[in-house]
Amino acid sequence: MKATYHKHILDFKRPSGTSRGILNTKETWFIVISDGKSKGIGECGILRSLSIDDRLDYEDKLQWTCNNIHLGVDKLWEELIEFPSIQFGVEMAFKSLVSTSPFELFPSDFIEGTQSIVINGLIWMGDKAFMLEQIEDKLNQGFDCIKMKIGAIDFKTELDVLSFVRSKFSSDLIELRVDANGAFSAEEAMDKLQELSKFDLHSIEQPIRQGQYKEMSILCKNTPLPIALDEELIGVFGVTKKKELLQTIQPQYIILKPSLIGGFKGTNEWIDIAESLGIKWWITSALESNVGLSAIAQYTYTLNSKMPQGLGTGSLFTNNFQAPLIVGNGALSYDKNINWIVNYLN
Repeated sequence: MKATYHKHILDFKRPSGTSRGILNTKETWFIVISDGKSKGIGECGILRSLSIDDRLDYEDKLQWTCNNIHLGVDKLWEELIEFPSIQFGVEMAFKSLVSTSPFELFPSDFIEGTQSIVINGLIWMGDKAFMLEQIEDKLNQGFDCIKMKIGAIDFKTELDVLSFVRSKFSSDLIELRVDANGAFSAEEAMDKLQELSKFDLHSIEQPIRQGQYKEMSILCKNTPLPIALDEELIGVFGVTKKKELLQTIQPQYIILKPSLIGGFKGTNEWIDIAESLGIKWWITSALESNVGLSAIAQYTYTLNSKMPQGLGTGSLFTNNFQAPLIVGNGALSYDKNINWIVNYLN
């Protein structure tokens, strides 16, 4: 068994705004393993400044992983507990190695092309005109669930955008989600939640920055609209700590990004705990290439969730890999008539 790793820089078609700043590129890494007969590929989808494994020794750990690939997926997963994006890449690579196709990891009606996954349309931060332009584009594409990034521009302007959407489309027609990425202070959060609740929103993601368990718990208990934890889950290792967090905060939802929380196994742990506590969840990609996005989508389909998922990020890049992933009518589909083209397996 041999393994190598490769760096790949994804270029955004247009700068994408979040409360943490403007994104122009996205760094990702691939692990390729070979047993002499077949090859497998896995994506280590790190998000700089957000991933808990954004560390100076990240590339060293990738090299260590390749040097110790003989340990197998289970042992490596345990050894890589502080590197969730590499855990995810290793899980993918081993599944890829033993699959009929290196890119079809979870057999289902989804990869047969007979079923699709309902997803939300993602609206990036920008000026009012740009945000309204994106919303109109998503509606024309058939989305009936829209997720809007907030927290980076003037709050009144963001309220104006939400007001405009609601003046045109009721909650029966369009489900609205907002994502604050921790942009609100604990002191102002409740007032802002009250303002946002006027627009009949589905939920708000991470209204205050992670790590403020007491403040977030109070918000979740008294909130006028459902709160979903996102960044809060990053860097929480072990079933005991995960259960303690959810029992303490008691959110209405959690949002699961496999690249940031330990891959499929880490995600399964969160789901099991959340369901035992009556907490709902959905899956979101984290700006992976089509390789990682496809793996997450295939995995997500097997979970049989009926909620719109956050898997519509594959079209954001100019240099993504050709893949059978198609977004249309507010859903993600897999078209087996389109070939994969990924040079790292050559």
